[in-house]
Amino acid sequence: MKKILIVGGIIIVIAVAGFILLRGKGNEPQYRFDKVIKGDIEMAVTATGTVNPVTTVLVGTQVSGTIKEINVDFNSRVKKGQLIARIDPAAFQAQVEQAKANLLAAKANHEKAEATLIDAKRTKERNEALFSKNLIARSDQDTAETNYEIAKASVNAAKSQIAQTGAALEFSETNLRYTKILSPVDGVVISRNVDVGQTVAASFQTPTLFTIAQDLTKMQIDTNVDEADIGKITVGQEVEFTVDAYPDHVFKGKVWQVRNAPITVQNVVTYDVVIKVDNPELKLKPGMTANVSIIISTKKDVLKIPNASLRFKPSEKGMVTSEKKGPGVWILAMDKPKRIPVSLGISDGNYAELVSGEIKEGQELIVESLTKANTSQQRSGPRMF
Repeated sequence: MKKILIVGGIIIVIAVAGFILLRGKGNEPQYRFDKVIKGDIEMAVTATGTVNPVTTVLVGTQVSGTIKEINVDFNSRVKKGQLIARIDPAAFQAQVEQAKANLLAAKANHEKAEATLIDAKRTKERNEALFSKNLIARSDQDTAETNYEIAKASVNAAKSQIAQTGAALEFSETNLRYTKILSPVDGVVISRNVDVGQTVAASFQTPTLFTIAQDLTKMQIDTNVDEADIGKITVGQEVEFTVDAYPDHVFKGKVWQVRNAPITVQNVVTYDVVIKVDNPELKLKPGMTANVSIIISTKKDVLKIPNASLRFKPSEKGMVTSEKKGPGVWILAMDKPKRIPVSLGISDGNYAELVSGEIKEGQELIVESLTKANTSQQRSGPRMF
């Protein structure tokens, strides 16, 4: 009986010790790890923008009238000087004819004034000869001289009338030419805002009839870059972007211009960064939204540590070192978290370049503590004591 009690006591002691040991192991902190890897890293500034033609020409009209004919439509290719529309020229043609008639009348008046001048000159010379012989009175001589001067002034007035009516004719002919709407450049019609029979009025503001893109094989993206990132952008930087129409295709471009004019919307300041893009296949269309990544810096074959490891902070209870100044990562040493200070380079949002630190390729870094989850699972089970 005594032996049985001794054996039973030993078994109870072993069971209790085993339970305490297992329970202690269950309470040990658990962590999720990620490895240090080697590869390329790219730092970029992201933004959104709109795809636009490099040169867009708004074609309007300088005269008012009714659209009589339209010779192009959306997507039509046009050449410089090509007739693309015409305003009814009837009223302008009548104005030209009236201006021509006025010019002919002015020329006739000039000829009449020239004849009157010749007659006044002869009378003046004749009266001068008679007056020198005391055959006529002084008043007759003065009258002849006055008529001569009046005749000369009439000739000058007739000449100015010719110039005035000639300018009016030129103005009328110019307006008549403006009834022909010609393409100012070679390009593609991307917008047509009028139809045949529509009346356009060119009073205070020239109405836009057509929008012509000069060359759709050369496009640009106007992006809005936040003021916090604009200092990193320089002309010539490489750019990658995607559009919703081709989500799996990455297009390439370069920063062409960083405009200094600020754009302020609801106290948010951005700057327009213009990106030049080649579009030989005409996949990009005006107005598309582009998701842009401007490449700031690229490093090849460097050690990369996950950004999540830089954000990890264990509880004070399990820390081996209390040094917390500057960036650092945590590893597991002797079953305890240990902090390793590091120096960082560029980051792509997921990984950061490791410049210096006692970290090797393939080493596991703590990125998350799983202690709380495990503790809650243990507490949810049945209690033995």
